[in-house]
Amino acid sequence: MDEEYDVIVLGTGLKECILSGLLSVDGLKVLHMDRNDYYGGDSTSLNLNQLWKRFRGEDKPPAHLGASRDYNVDMVPKFMMANGTLVRTLIHTDVTKYLSFKAVDGSYVFSKGKIYKVPATDMEALKSPLMGLFEKRRARNFFIYVQDYNEADPRTHQGLDLTRVTTRELIALVPLSLLHYTHSIASFVHHAPGIYKKKEQYTCKPG
Repeated sequence: MDEEYDVIVLGTGLKECILSGLLSVDGLKVLHMDRNDYYGGDSTSLNLNQLWKRFRGEDKPPAHLGASRDYNVDMVPKFMMANGTLVRTLIHTDVTKYLSFKAVDGSYVFSKGKIYKVPATDMEALKSPLMGLFEKRRARNFFIYVQDYNEADPRTHQGLDLTRVTTRELIALVPLSLLHYTHSIASFVHHAPGIYKKKEQYTCKPG
């Protein structure tokens, strides 16, 4: 450890890995260190022993819980959408050398006292009890509108400029003129495919 470095980065969380990667790609000599016995910081995945020590302060969990290596509990605070500038940044900085990313096998919501799978195919949507038949048709119209919306083509706007109209205004306007966007559909969209906990997180933003 008697070498000289341009930068020393402490911690191996996502932001530290991105920063270290950017500096390395820029030609700087980087020393990347972590005081923990695992990589990932707040975005890591822990085995049972590590998880128990972190939250209970004891080295060994009860034997009836099984082998520690059978556990891989993610600490990541939220989902990362698999598209956009963040993905390009991760690839550019070689962060994937230090952190592993896995596609989710399914998404679920809690509704009316039960847990339901968020439909990901047309067949699952038809069978899903999350919405009634008429609401499914209206939701389909809404998704088609969103999919076909082209900022450069006013014919797809149906009179709405989504760069100015907030989501709250869009929801208020749609039932009167377009897609019969009901409260139930709104709740489904923001909880299920949107993965928002509260409507306030996005309803004030442009549609």
